[in-house]
Amino acid sequence: MPKDSLNEREFELINIIGAELGANQRDLSKKLDISLGMTNLLVRRLAAKGYIRIRQLNKKKTEYILTPKGFTEKYHKSVHYTLKTIRSIGLIREQLDIIIQRLYEQGERIFYIFGNSDLAELVEMSLRQQKWIGVKFSRVDHVIEHPEGIVFICREQLDTPQYPEIRCVDLIQELANQKNNEFETIER
Repeated sequence: MPKDSLNEREFELINIIGAELGANQRDLSKKLDISLGMTNLLVRRLAAKGYIRIRQLNKKKTEYILTPKGFTEKYHKSVHYTLKTIRSIGLIREQLDIIIQRLYEQGERIFYIFGNSDLAELVEMSLRQQKWIGVKFSRVDHVIEHPEGIVFICREQLDTPQYPEIRCVDLIQELANQKNNEFETIER
């Protein structure tokens, strides 16, 4: 990593300083969840690299301000992060399509989307595609007893064994495993 580039903590600190004028080191320390000494070290390092300016207002009050270089770095990293996130969402959509395709080929046409998350939104967008002829889906806010189709679980920390009578696919687990060529429909 070049001497001038930012590590993750430094970038996090730049984001906080850029968003909150008037934060002191104690506030920054709490927001970063690191020690006051480590915060001081990061602030001094960012000032030495030219990303922030430290201005002493009085004996007890110090102001931290992003420099033009700090704003530029924040902007570049934010754009990079956004593009990386968009690519990740595209990959997740591809993996969801693989899961849906396999179930579709097995004759499944009815799906329930359980969970209120961004993943649930992606699943719904995938199921809306015109290539899934005859597919019906609905969002549910609780697991229904004896569903006619497959339940896509789009919530973290849900214990699927508590629903022994349903066929479900824990999408978070499937996507995390990235073994979608051998995904598992839990039948109870």
